Amino acid sequence: MSLIKRNPAKEIGFWNGDFPVSRGLQTLQQNMNQLFDQFFRGDILDDGTLFTRSWMPAVDIHESENAYIITAELPGLKKNEVKITLDNNIITIRGEKKDEQEKKTLHSHRLERSYGLFERSFTLPATVKTDNVDARFDDGILTVTLPKAEEAKQKLIDVKVK
Repeated sequence: MSLIKRNPAKEIGFWNGDFPVSRGLQTLQQNMNQLFDQFFRGDILDDGTLFTRSWMPAVDIHESENAYIITAELPGLKKNEVKITLDNNIITIRGEKKDEQEKKTLHSHRLERSYGLFERSFTLPATVKTDNVDARFDDGILTVTLPKAEEAKQKLIDVKVK
């Protein structure tokens, strides 16, 4: 005699032929599992009716002695597809990563890459010189350099002890 692990989901499948209501329950369970998987992964449903696809690029913010440096990963985008605005010490990076595949001819089996509109905003300190902001876009990496005003830079004062 061997022991077999009980699988309740398999038992529901067993009823499909004999019990028509279970067909609806099994389909509902599959749909709910798929819905939760897509929701927590941030995907969109195939017909685009329930959720909008969200995509947030990864951003690093560093501070040097003379500037704040924002680095954003924007793979697959060109520099003319990214817009940077600075208003009231809030810098906003926005753009759209478009899906390149032709949906009518391809049958997708797995979709993990994200597409869609994105917008990232960051509040800057009042000590940023907003008139000298520099932005570079190389190989899908956006680097924005925000120079500090003179009063924000650290000053070393030599104190003589008597």
